[in-house]
Amino acid sequence: MSQPVADKIMPQTPSQHIYIMGVTRSGKTFRPSDWAERLAGVMSQFRPGGPQPGSHLGYSPWCIPTSIGNTKCVIVHSDLREYDVMAWDFCLNFAKDNELQVSDVRPETAAGGGQS
Repeated sequence: MSQPVADKIMPQTPSQHIYIMGVTRSGKTFRPSDWAERLAGVMSQFRPGGPQPGSHLGYSPWCIPTSIGNTKCVIVHSDLREYDVMAWDFCLNFAKDNELQVSDVRPETAAGGGQS
């Protein structure tokens, strides 16, 4: 059986969250500016108890858009991986495909310079 994509991108950690930052590996601000809300919106159906009527109207507690300093980010909880590894892989592949910075510890300030 092959190793899940998530394991290839990030090593197993005891961290409960990963932070997908809206800054590319080269330090540029990721566009469009609402990317975090879009990603979290797509993931809204993945939630404790599964999708419920109207659950698409709010974010999943496992995939939350926020900002750290002036940098948009999405916090992805490890429970998403336990619930649906393909949804977890989708988030990590989104970060990988867009060359976004990913961390398993909360960044103190904006990652990189956030240059446009």
